[in-house]
Amino acid sequence: MFGSESVRLAKEDQHTYETRFKGNLVHPSPRYTLIDLFCGAGGMTLGFSGKFSHPFVPIWANDFNKFCVETYNKNFGAHCIYGDIVDILKDGKVQIPSADVVIGGPPCQGFSLLNKQKSGDPRKQLWRPFLEVVQRCNARIFVMENVPQLIGTLEHEEIVSTAESLGFKVRHGKLMAADFGAPQQRLRAFIIGCRFADPSPLFPPRKTHYNPNLGGIQIDFATYGDDAYLRKPQPWKTVRNAIGDLPPPEGTEIRSARPPLDLHFGRNPTEKSMRRYRAIPEQGMNRFDLQRIAPELTPDCWHRKKEGGTDLFGRLWWDNERGWKAPFCQ
Repeated sequence: MFGSESVRLAKEDQHTYETRFKGNLVHPSPRYTLIDLFCGAGGMTLGFSGKFSHPFVPIWANDFNKFCVETYNKNFGAHCIYGDIVDILKDGKVQIPSADVVIGGPPCQGFSLLNKQKSGDPRKQLWRPFLEVVQRCNARIFVMENVPQLIGTLEHEEIVSTAESLGFKVRHGKLMAADFGAPQQRLRAFIIGCRFADPSPLFPPRKTHYNPNLGGIQIDFATYGDDAYLRKPQPWKTVRNAIGDLPPPEGTEIRSARPPLDLHFGRNPTEKSMRRYRAIPEQGMNRFDLQRIAPELTPDCWHRKKEGGTDLFGRLWWDNERGWKAPFCQ
C-alpha cells in the first residue's frame, strides 16, 4: 500500500504531464541549470529543454567529436567544450560551473553485445569522470543513461557505491522507449541519483503507452513501479503514427523549410544499390545474408571483412500486422 505522499506525487505527475502535453510549461519558474556530458549533438539536452516544456537551462557540455560540439553549440549556445573529458578534468585552467543537474551517457561500447573485448575496455570506466563532474559542480541530481547490459555489472555496483559515498540516494531501471511514446523498441538503462530525496517514489516513471500485444493487462494508474501508467495510456506508436503524414521527400540536400521538412530529403542511389534494397526481406537481414542470397550485389570489401557489426540492413515496419514484435527498426 502506498502512502498519501506517493498518491500526491502521482497526481502531481499526472497534472504536470497533461499540462506539458499542451505546451503550457515552456517558461516555468524556477529554472534549473544543466550540464550534459558525452553530449553528442545534444539529444539529451534537447529532451530536458524548454522545447519539451522542461525548466532546465544548459550551461556546460562536453564531447570529443568536434562536429558534434559544433552542432551542439549552434543549437544550445557556445558552452560545449571539445576534448577528452579525462584530459579536461586534469587541466587546472578549466572551471566546471556549478549546476543543479548533470546528465549524460558515457560511451556504451564497453558494455555492448557487439564488443568481444569487454573485460579490458577502458570505455567501461568513463563513469568515473562523469561522477567527478557531478562532485565538482555540486549537482543535486544526476541522470546517467547506457545500454541495458550495464545493469548488474561490477561497474554498475561501483557507480552506485561511489554515488552513495557522495551523498546520493540512487535508483536504477531499464526503460523501454516504446512505453513512453517513441516508435521504437529500444531498451535503455538509467541510473538516477538525488542528494535531497529518495528517487524511488518517482522512478521508474509511469508509462504513457502500452504494448497492445499483451492483451488484457491490468494498468495501475495511482502509484509508481515497473508496471504503473499515467491515466489514459495510448497503444505503442508505429512508424506510420510518427511519420506517415510526411509528404514525399524533396531534393537531396537540406533545404529552407520548416522543421522537420528541412531535413526531409532523399538520395540518388545507383541501380545496383536499388537492387540491394529490393533484396532485403521484410524482416531485414545482415551483410552475411546478403553474401549468401545475392553475392553479386555484395561489395568486395564486405567479402573481405570477416568480423565486426552485422546488423546493417533493416526495414521500418509501418503497422502492427507483424504482431508488434518489431513494428519499427530496432
